[in-house]
Amino acid sequence: MSSRTTGAVGAPVITAWSAVSPFGMGRSAFADGLHEGSETAVLIDRDQWRVPDERARLVPDFSPRAALGRKGTRSMDRVTGLAVSAVGALLADAERNREVATGERGAIVLGTTTGSVQSMMDFTRDSLTGEQPYFVDPAQMPNTVMNCAAGQCAIWHRIKGPNATIAGGRLAGLLALNYARRLLGAGRAKAVLCGSAEEYSDERAWLEWHARGAEEAPALLGEGAGMLLLEPAYGVDAHHVLAEVLAVESGVFGEGGPATVLGSCLRRAMDRAGVDPSQVWAAAPCGAAGSLGEQERAVLTEMFGPSVLEEPRNTALFGDASAASASLQIASVLAVAERRPDVVGRVAVVTAVERDGGAGCALLRLR
Repeated sequence: MSSRTTGAVGAPVITAWSAVSPFGMGRSAFADGLHEGSETAVLIDRDQWRVPDERARLVPDFSPRAALGRKGTRSMDRVTGLAVSAVGALLADAERNREVATGERGAIVLGTTTGSVQSMMDFTRDSLTGEQPYFVDPAQMPNTVMNCAAGQCAIWHRIKGPNATIAGGRLAGLLALNYARRLLGAGRAKAVLCGSAEEYSDERAWLEWHARGAEEAPALLGEGAGMLLLEPAYGVDAHHVLAEVLAVESGVFGEGGPATVLGSCLRRAMDRAGVDPSQVWAAAPCGAAGSLGEQERAVLTEMFGPSVLEEPRNTALFGDASAASASLQIASVLAVAERRPDVVGRVAVVTAVERDGGAGCALLRLR
């Protein structure tokens, strides 16, 4: 099965982006880190984390309070802090971004896995271990709701239009992008901030540890948030446009079928966008560990050739960022293209596969 994204939605454009990642805070830190290719993995601080991992790819020295200040962050969890910071970084990059993306005309769509699994499990644990089930911290309750981060992004940055949260693991950024396209196509918003976020936490690390299949190699977990500003192509000056979103496709596979479904998604996307494989300049896979990631790369190599995987080659440096992966992959393509004027007019492919059976892709034409 697949998500049908037809020409009725049109082809919106990306006019700005930002990221909070193991490279640091904001667009410049991400672009510089990606190009330099410096190692981002750090040894786990056992005073802060109680996890099975030895190393992880963490946002340097991040905490909501350090990033956003003391006001309003006392009970803010990590994934919310990452998302709010990514939106703030994008809006701060240019005055135009704030003008078009906030207020009544702006919307936000945020991809996630489950929200903050740390907050959910901490709250549940308190209800089970306290003297009474209701002896819990009420200030922590909002953090247990999946759409907490998106709601806080809107509150902090005064985004008053539609607000949506899309769950999808590694596909979350692609699903959020597709939902944002539909909002624009339906005239529900004039501009949409869309992206995805994932935190590193004790509970996430242990869940990943136990959920990993026998065929999956241990992966360095990462965290971060990527954010795009999506607008209708009409009415946007050409010099603001970074890329055109040609197509977004997704599908579901059963046991042993990720390559077939991912290949089908790519062919549908290219057919609907009128793109030939020879037009593809770069491909950014999600880099899932083990056979799943190997099959993803094999499909891309077979369809476009091995050279397309070399351009955004440092994407491994933000690790297995789960829900944040696809948005950071898109950011990596845009960051590389910024320094490659020769790729204007060519197409970049972003793909994702998830162990629970999801596969998807997006096609972007660089401007």
